[in-house]
Amino acid sequence: MTQDQDFSLHERLAKDTISLGRSNLCEIRLMNDQTWPWVLLVPALADMREIYDLSPEQQHLLLQESSALSRGMMDVFSGDKMNVAALGNMVPQLHVHHIVRFEGDPAWPAPVWGRQPPMPYDEARLAEFKKAMAPVLSQLCTV
Repeated sequence: MTQDQDFSLHERLAKDTISLGRSNLCEIRLMNDQTWPWVLLVPALADMREIYDLSPEQQHLLLQESSALSRGMMDVFSGDKMNVAALGNMVPQLHVHHIVRFEGDPAWPAPVWGRQPPMPYDEARLAEFKKAMAPVLSQLCTV
């Protein structure tokens, strides 16, 4: 399944995230907040707002990619809970959050949004994250 040539990443997602590569369907983006392991899947298709806007085949592929990412992140970071959500209150472009949660993290058990200012990755922490996630990303990334 190829990505849409008319696709462009929403400016807020481009500003707040770091590219980790592309899967068959999605842009894989790291939220630039080292407080939580937090990765987004953004279907690289123009004008997608909701999961039901995807074709049945694209929905299936998104679920496969989301499940593989979730499983891999939990294996790497040994979290207590994986939060997966397709919210779009601030950014209308379809994107699916994958956040590893830990009992006792700064927002536990509440949602992570708005709990504290983001703590951007520095080069060393970003390199550590990418190294830890390399096996997961190598299975997902096609580009």
